[in-house]
Amino acid sequence: MAEVPASRTALVTGATRGIGRAVALGLAGAGLDVALLARDTARLEEVADEVRALGRTAVVLTCDVTDEPAVRSSVAQAEASLGDGGLGSVDLLVNNAGRIDAEVPLWEADPDEWWSVQETNVRGPFLLSRYVIPGMLARGGGRVLDLSSGSGSHDMDVASAYNVSKTALMRMGHHLHAAGHSRGLRVLELAPGVVATDMTASMDAHVGRTAWTPVERTVEAVVAFAAGDLDACSGWFVRVSDDTPASLRALAAEATAAAPRHLRVLPASSADPMTQTLTGR
Repeated sequence: MAEVPASRTALVTGATRGIGRAVALGLAGAGLDVALLARDTARLEEVADEVRALGRTAVVLTCDVTDEPAVRSSVAQAEASLGDGGLGSVDLLVNNAGRIDAEVPLWEADPDEWWSVQETNVRGPFLLSRYVIPGMLARGGGRVLDLSSGSGSHDMDVASAYNVSKTALMRMGHHLHAAGHSRGLRVLELAPGVVATDMTASMDAHVGRTAWTPVERTVEAVVAFAAGDLDACSGWFVRVSDDTPASLRALAAEATAAAPRHLRVLPASSADPMTQTLTGR
């Protein structure tokens, strides 16, 4: 099928600080107009001013990602406001907003906090994708990038809500690739490594840490994806502390797995009767 054009516009959630802010400014610096979505209007206006200082359009969307009517309205506002000449579009959706629960085992978790993490980390990206993607498909394609995590690819003994939510987010991204690739949808599950943010600063797991993954690596990967340079990796889980745009392009050119960089249940051994079933589709 035809290549998907480079993205001209983007909607970034959780855009007021940390990774979200860096990504929004990086995309603006690469020439994209950006819709900025978060709950704090004052902080959104500050980032919007920074985007405009780079010569790009910024749209402020004050919204809680778990609020379905607000998300639907915000997406409509973004689509009406972005694009050259008022054409209106969201070519790239960056699902960045997220939170983590207390670092305790599941049986000690607070039930309300546990479910609230699912609301933010799973319902939020679902709602944004639900209302952004139809417009993308109507225009012949688009891109969705989820800020994933290594915690979505392996078991954790604490913060079970975060563990579950990031696993679910990755599975949702794989679904979007499977359902939408033939219609021009490209999807990437991107783990930023361990970046110095307000969230990581609050975690016991990172007390005393001195080695952090530079946020610039995430920005570089998002900008490359927006340009179409990583479309061959659609559906993949990537981690910027291990992957670069160049290494991913090389890996995609030689990939032979049935579903590269996808979630899979591993066989118990080479003699496991489910080996082919688990790894061959």
